[in-house]
Amino acid sequence: MTDKLLYALIRPLLFALDPEDAHNLTLPALQRAAKLGITRLLPKPAADPRQVMGLTFPNPVGLAAGLDKDGAYIDGLATLGFGFIEVGTVTPRPQPGNPRPRMFRLPAASALINRMGFNNGGVDAFVANVQTSRFFQEKQGVLGLNIGKNADTPMERAVDDYLACLDKVYPFASYVTVNISSPNTKNLRELQAASALDALLAQLRDAQLRLADRHRRYVPIALKIAPDIDAEQIRSIAQAVLRHKMDAVIATNTTLGRDAVVGMAHCDEAGGLSGKPVFAMSNAVIRALRSEMGDAVPIIGVGGIFSGDDARSKMAAGAALVQLYTGLIYRGPALVRECAASLRGATPGGA
Repeated sequence: MTDKLLYALIRPLLFALDPEDAHNLTLPALQRAAKLGITRLLPKPAADPRQVMGLTFPNPVGLAAGLDKDGAYIDGLATLGFGFIEVGTVTPRPQPGNPRPRMFRLPAASALINRMGFNNGGVDAFVANVQTSRFFQEKQGVLGLNIGKNADTPMERAVDDYLACLDKVYPFASYVTVNISSPNTKNLRELQAASALDALLAQLRDAQLRLADRHRRYVPIALKIAPDIDAEQIRSIAQAVLRHKMDAVIATNTTLGRDAVVGMAHCDEAGGLSGKPVFAMSNAVIRALRSEMGDAVPIIGVGGIFSGDDARSKMAAGAALVQLYTGLIYRGPALVRECAASLRGATPGGA
């Protein structure tokens, strides 16, 4: 039985559950299957190495942050054929996130709405999980660690949270992602504004160079941004990224827009909308960033990838790598292989 057929049989059972319950059932099961060696039977993408941020990615298809916030299921996820895995978002102190229910499916739009609110066990537990994973211990591949701020940290102290997390995760990361674009932590997106972003990136860059000297290893930093930004904001972000020598931009996070899901069940729920409705928005941001930055800073494209053609479209817009999240929930692990096959020979900005 192929992984595609197996997921087609399992998905109706998962979709009958509350989305968060399904999530909490699936990931531990995947981790156990990996431990027992069952997932070794899954077909894997052919090798298609890419050099990005000074790192070698086995293939250009990654897992976006958010699926494994605590880094507890890295080994299970690593068996699905991803070229890289990003876990988090993690905050300095543990926090429960927002009250449940906080995740909603919109199947008619192939979308999700979530307002999880950076629920996680804190950076110390997160680092312990990373360290105990075979993926980390055996240096099996590229691991991105995604950092954020606690919900109760005042915005004027936000930089302190990012610096605290960066210090803790740096020794264990292939790259670090700075998440300033979740819509589910109050006022977080204010950090995308020109003056706030300039101050944040300046301090992150200084810390990065100090940590590189201390650990004798340079760890790239990627900045994750929202799709709900205009041309002037994109220009300002691009200039700040270039000025402070950030290593990559991840475009994009979820959207607050609801135009594509008006009238659907759950459309009015608060939170970030992901899936197919974000696809065109994300591509537009990628194209604009590529226009502003040229080839100076690589872009990781995420948002609404449900097919190999979608992945290729992200790369045609200017992405060097892509990440999956909502498409994986709707399509299952076969999507990883499909996207990797479609991207063979594709280059950023190419057809």
